[in-house]
Amino acid sequence: MPPSSSSGYSYANGSGGNSKGFNPRNAEDIFAEFFGSSPFGFGSAGPGKSTRFQSEGGGTFGGFGMGENIFRTYSDGSVPRKPPPVESKLPCSLEELYSGSTRKMKISRTVVDANGRQTPESEILTIDVKPGWKKGTKITFPDKGNEQPNQLPADLVFVIDEKPHDVYKRDSNDLIVNHKVSLAEALGGTSVSLITLDGRDLNIAVTDIISPGFELGIPGEGMPIAREPGNRGDLRIKFEVKFPTKLTPEQRAGLKRALGG
Repeated sequence: MPPSSSSGYSYANGSGGNSKGFNPRNAEDIFAEFFGSSPFGFGSAGPGKSTRFQSEGGGTFGGFGMGENIFRTYSDGSVPRKPPPVESKLPCSLEELYSGSTRKMKISRTVVDANGRQTPESEILTIDVKPGWKKGTKITFPDKGNEQPNQLPADLVFVIDEKPHDVYKRDSNDLIVNHKVSLAEALGGTSVSLITLDGRDLNIAVTDIISPGFELGIPGEGMPIAREPGNRGDLRIKFEVKFPTKLTPEQRAGLKRALGG
């Protein structure tokens, strides 16, 4: 079934013709059929050209309450050019990208009125930042860029940028934490206490021997996966062992006894 337009008409795309046998005609032909003559006062532009229809003041369409400039095309048959999108960064904290947030963005732009004059306009745009969005995600607002005479308005694109975090670093859907431990903790066990990005207390007991380069993974404590609702990446804790710079003879002897050296 072809999609329905906002005015209630159905339309079909492609070159296969209209399934209901409808033959499109221009506005002059339709008015001439009903009223006996064209109400526009313009002749046909002929093959290969289009006509600019415009109601000035008390023109034909004014009586129908339809306003001015109902049809705006160009006598040379050209199509108005659409400028490239206007991009703007949208910095987000890691907490926002973890839990989601709603951002209100006030934009100022120029628009072209019915008389072709450029005027300033301000507008508040709402952006629903979804959990799991990544740096580089683009949110497009069609036709919300500046307008220029005889041009289509540009699209406005916000590009997600990720703010640095004091504790966590993001790696795709995983979160990375760097944690330092003493040699005694590396050998004898330790625990890691963290506050998650959604404010929970997370206490992790580490009973493994922590060797240089050791990494502990906690499944499901990473970032939400935007395209897999309910799933999350992993939390990866990377350990750095702090070796003592010097030991007393007694400490050395104690280590040898403990380690069987």
